[in-house]
Formats: sequence, structure tokens, C-alpha cells
Amino acid sequence: MTHPQPPHRAPARPTVLRIPVAPLRRLWPSTPRQALAETAWLALTGLLPLLSVILLLAGTTLGLALTPIFLGLLILIGVLRAARLFGGAHRRLATALLSLPLPPPPRTDLAPGLWNWLTARLGDRTAWRSVAYLLIRLPFALIAMVGSGALGFYGLASFSYPFTWTLESRPQHGLPVFNIESDHWLGTLGWCASGAVVLTLWPAVVHLLTGVDRLLLRTLVADPGLRERVRFLEETRATALDEAAEQLRRIERDLHDGAQAQLVAMAMKLGLAKEELAADPVNLDQIRTLVDTAHSNAKQALVELRDLARGIHPAALDKGLSLALSTLASSADFTASVSVELSRRPPPSLETIVYFAAAELMTNASKHGAGRCTVLVEDREDRLRLTVIDHGKGGAAIIPGGGLAGIAERLRPADGELTVSSPDGGPTVVTATLPLPR
Repeated sequence: MTHPQPPHRAPARPTVLRIPVAPLRRLWPSTPRQALAETAWLALTGLLPLLSVILLLAGTTLGLALTPIFLGLLILIGVLRAARLFGGAHRRLATALLSLPLPPPPRTDLAPGLWNWLTARLGDRTAWRSVAYLLIRLPFALIAMVGSGALGFYGLASFSYPFTWTLESRPQHGLPVFNIESDHWLGTLGWCASGAVVLTLWPAVVHLLTGVDRLLLRTLVADPGLRERVRFLEETRATALDEAAEQLRRIERDLHDGAQAQLVAMAMKLGLAKEELAADPVNLDQIRTLVDTAHSNAKQALVELRDLARGIHPAALDKGLSLALSTLASSADFTASVSVELSRRPPPSLETIVYFAAAELMTNASKHGAGRCTVLVEDREDRLRLTVIDHGKGGAAIIPGGGLAGIAERLRPADGELTVSSPDGGPTVVTATLPLPR
């Protein structure tokens, strides 16, 4: 009798304890470049709050002492303006080193009148937030700079101790820091191991310290208030509506003065030709002249309609920014080089904004840029960046009513900003930055 065999069972696999890696990775910088940038942040901003607080306290003391003669109020206003500048310096450094793009502070509204000017300056929320940030960050900055510096120096000294021990000629074979000492070379390996551990953990410590800085910057330097955000959106919406209305008026004016006038002239010439055909005898030469003129009017109307359509949305943009800007540069009457490096294609609305901003900046470069310019388009960290460099005499600035101010206003509805660097003698570097949707 055959007994049924028991079903074959695969051997049980040992249970493996899986430790989540993602939370641990967040403790370290994502790239070596980020680690170097965060180290540079702690080094550059370690003493900056101390210097700024000393200047602010000196100015505040002098201002309070001279307040009865009104000069003190002006000094206090200067102190608040300086605090705003120091806060702006930290904001720009955070953007460059910590990859923390903070929105620029709102402008201070200045109503007519001395009293309104004084209250607006003394009640500047951005300046007071900068004062709070500098005072809160002062002890933390000193502790972070000294602590991280000492930790990194200890790691380097300990890790390299086996090598320095062989070069040391004194009998103690010690280092004059951190009491690092060993009588035998094998004993230096323990110091080397501890240095390796410290150097491995040091980027995580720096990353943690800069994380606290990021929190302080978001909380104090940037104004996250809903009221400011609503105010900004209201301003940008009004700007977008005004610009749309102006575009409609421009299109209506161009149609009325351009293509419509040409079409009216063509209709009149064709009407005269029709009357000549009904006459007896028929003047063929006169009819040919009228038809030729009407034909010229029709071609001119087509050209103006094509130019008008290109001004609304260039056809080359359908193929992307690279082709559109290259076409724009090839049709320019000066030397223009274009470089477009994009990891993905931006939305059509942003492409249109960048295209027209580049076109206007290239027009400015043709007037003031010594006959050549460079156009760069790239995306970095969810930001679309347009940079136009010309080699003119410099001196360009964003002034109300100017061409650069118009470009800045065009960028605002998309939360973009325009920066200009134009020292005397050049070169002029204009950068337009727009946030990309994630």
C-alpha cells in the first residue's frame, strides 16, 4: 500500500530585519557640494551676526540718546535700514549656499508727509524681523561655528595622527591640541579610528546645524504671513490684468492702423477696378495698375498679420525655447550666442514669458552691448533661469518706467524676479528667475 507523500514545503527563510534607509539619508547632505556649501555657510555667517549686532546696538544707543533733538529718530531709522540690509545679506547667502530661495521682502509703502514717512520707517516689519533674527541667531551662530570647527579640527588631527606621530621628534609624541598623545605607534590607530568616526559624522552635524538655520530663516527673515501673500497676489493679479488690457489695446491699434488699413485700401482699389471694367471702353492699363496696387496691399496686410501673430505667440515656440531663441538670435543685427540646457520642457506660459523677456533684453543689448551678447537658459532646483550678458559700458539699473522695470513687472505674476549686475565698464548681467511647477 502506497502512502501519500506529504506536500513539499520550501525551507523557511530567515527573517531579515530591514532598517529604513531614507530617514538616515536625510541626516547627511545629499551631495558633497551641498556639504561644502553648508560648511561655507557656517564659516561665513559665524561672525556676521556679531558684527551686525554690535553695529545695531551702537546705533540704537546713540539714537536713543539723541532722540530729544530729532536726530536720534533719523539714526534709529538708519539702524532699522541696516538691520534690513543684514537680513537681506543672510537671505541672499541662504539662497546661494543653502539652496533656500526666500521671497524678497515687500516694499515699504511711503505716504506723503513727514509723520507718515517716520511711522512707515519705524514700523517696518521686515526690519524688525531682521533684528529679531540677528539677536536670536547670535549665540547659536557662535556656538555652531566654534563647535563644528572644533569637531572638524579634532577629526582631522586624530585621523592624521599616525602620520604626524612618525614625523614628531619629541619623546612624548603628542599633539598640542585636544590632548592627543600616544607612546607607541599602534596606540595612534585608536586615535585614527576615532577621527574617522568623527569625520564621518561631521557632515551630519553641520547639516543639522544648518537645518536649524533654515528654520530660523523661514520663520524670521521671510515673512510667511498670509496677509503679505494675499497682498502680493493682489498686486500681481492687478499687474497681469493691466498687462492683458494693454496687450489687447496694442493688438487693436496694430490691426486698425496696419492690416485693416491695408485691407480697406485693397477693397477701394478692387472697387475702382470693378468700375473700370464696367466702363466703355475698358482701360486695361488702369485696371492693371489698380489690381497690382490691391495685390501689394494684400501682401502687406498678410505681413502685418503675420508679425502681429508672432508678437502674440511666436510659431517657433511650438518647437521649444532652444529653437525659438536661436531663431531670434539668427535674425538679430548683432552677434548673439544662445545656450539652452533644460532637463525638462517648461510650461508654455513660462516659455512665452522667457521668450519675450529674452527678446527685450537682446534688444537692449543691441543698443548698449557693444554688438554682442550671450543668452543662457537653464533649470536648477525647480527654478527656470534666463541670463543675458552683454559687454557694454555698464550702468544699467531697474528704474520705474524703464525697460528693465517692465520686464520685472511681467515676471511678477509668475512669482519671478529680475536681478541686474551692471558695474561701470561692464559687463551687464541680467538674470530672470521663475519657479517651475513640481
